[in-house]
Amino acid sequence: MNSYICRILIALVWLVNGLFCKVLNLVPRHRLIVARILGDEYATLATTTIGVLEILMAIWVLTRIQSRLCAITQIVIVAVMNILEFILVPDLLLFGRINIIIATFFILIIFINEFSILKKSSLRR
Repeated sequence: MNSYICRILIALVWLVNGLFCKVLNLVPRHRLIVARILGDEYATLATTTIGVLEILMAIWVLTRIQSRLCAITQIVIVAVMNILEFILVPDLLLFGRINIIIATFFILIIFINEFSILKKSSLRR
């Protein structure tokens, strides 16, 4: 897949999850997950804050500013978030504990898109 298209798709994942699922609260399950982990009193503010940060991540992905740092940041965030959810709130996840597999594929896509040996060799041509 073209690196540009892949980058747009990665950014769309962050944008959709941030804007639609969290900021606009179109998927209330996200707020429930935050409430269970951080407590109900912080859930709305924390969920909105996380959503805004995810929107900013989408923008960062698209700008390609310090793209390797961006990729590493994404990988760490997705891994930590999904491990916490796997342990603490598997019943609230869309696909239960299988979500960790989907997250792993997303991490691999981010990694391959940024660090792929094939990508580096095609840039040298």
